Amino acid sequence: MPLYQYRARDKDGALHAGSMEAGKKEAVADQLSGMGYLPVQIEEQTPSLMAGIDLNALFARVTPQDLIIFSRQLSTLVSSGVPFIQSLHTLERQTENPRLKETIAAVRRDLEAGQSFSEALSRHPKIFSKMYVSMIRAGETAGILDDILERLALLAEHDSETRARVKAAVRYPMIVIVAIGLAFIFLVSFVIPKFITIFARFKTELPLPTRILIGINHLVQNYWYYLVLGAVLLVVGVIRYVGSPNGRWQWDKLKLKLPVFGSLFQKVALSRFARIFSAMQKSGLSMMLTLEIASETVGNVVIARAVEEMRESLRDGKGLLAPMEASGLFPPLVVQMMAVGEETGNLDTMLNKVSDYYDMDVEYALKNLSTMIEPILLLFVGVMVLFLALGIFLPMWNMISLFQK
Repeated sequence: MPLYQYRARDKDGALHAGSMEAGKKEAVADQLSGMGYLPVQIEEQTPSLMAGIDLNALFARVTPQDLIIFSRQLSTLVSSGVPFIQSLHTLERQTENPRLKETIAAVRRDLEAGQSFSEALSRHPKIFSKMYVSMIRAGETAGILDDILERLALLAEHDSETRARVKAAVRYPMIVIVAIGLAFIFLVSFVIPKFITIFARFKTELPLPTRILIGINHLVQNYWYYLVLGAVLLVVGVIRYVGSPNGRWQWDKLKLKLPVFGSLFQKVALSRFARIFSAMQKSGLSMMLTLEIASETVGNVVIARAVEEMRESLRDGKGLLAPMEASGLFPPLVVQMMAVGEETGNLDTMLNKVSDYYDMDVEYALKNLSTMIEPILLLFVGVMVLFLALGIFLPMWNMISLFQK
């Protein structure tokens, strides 16, 4: 359908401008009249090859921080009594992210065309998740949209802060591993070749570490393109395998079994599950829909499978506790709090306390992560340094002993 640009005045005489898809001008005028607007000008937008294509909006990414600001500002405007479409128009002007600006404009046009807010958001699944749309739908039904938007902002802030803390905690070991790797590549590529010419003048047998380093140097110097191709194929293969259902299952299962990091990943996932479950129950969503969305947003397919089993158990008329205990993924604390929440009818409050507990536990684990992984890093660095030192200095000691003879 063609796109029409319009200008119209409301009952107070304020001028509004926007665009709308319709079959003809008369249909646009009828829709504007139904919305209480008096059409002033309606013109069909002439399409062209590059019309409507904004390269900045095309390649821009909507970050969690953008959604936090959008949700919180929209909640403030709605709770202040500002008309909803006018609130969106205000946010559209103020938003700096070009992709989000374009999305808000599209949502506003859909609202002006008669769609609900949740329906308009559902047309942009790459920006607004299923959880976001479902909670907005619940807020529209219950008439508490401003509270739901504030709750969504708090959820996004909690998730963003947790991810930032985890990234900061693993930054130190990653720097150490990368530094050792670069040092190894430098020695093999530039130091070992100089020693090879010296070692070749002597008939003595070289030590095993030195022969290994010389072999690695030979591979790097003569077959580096095969090594690069093999590394690229390996990375692509791993990414594709992890992207498959079976690969994702094996990867998430492995993450939960890693030393030191496994318990941390599990606590983060359980905190996220409890926080989302609590927020959605408080928003008035049904238990079945809550479990469905929680399984999709928990971030680990192994735990998500356990949540799906809880949902199937609930569908069959059974409780939630049996599949939770059978999975072995939920600690007794979570199971007991769920049991108390079901009995008292305060499941959202209990799960919110569970999430708070795991947040403190995760924060404590992250603060002590450096202490916990320090022995592993020291062992790794020590083995690498010992191997390089033996590979370089052992033949030098052998040559000194030959000269002394």
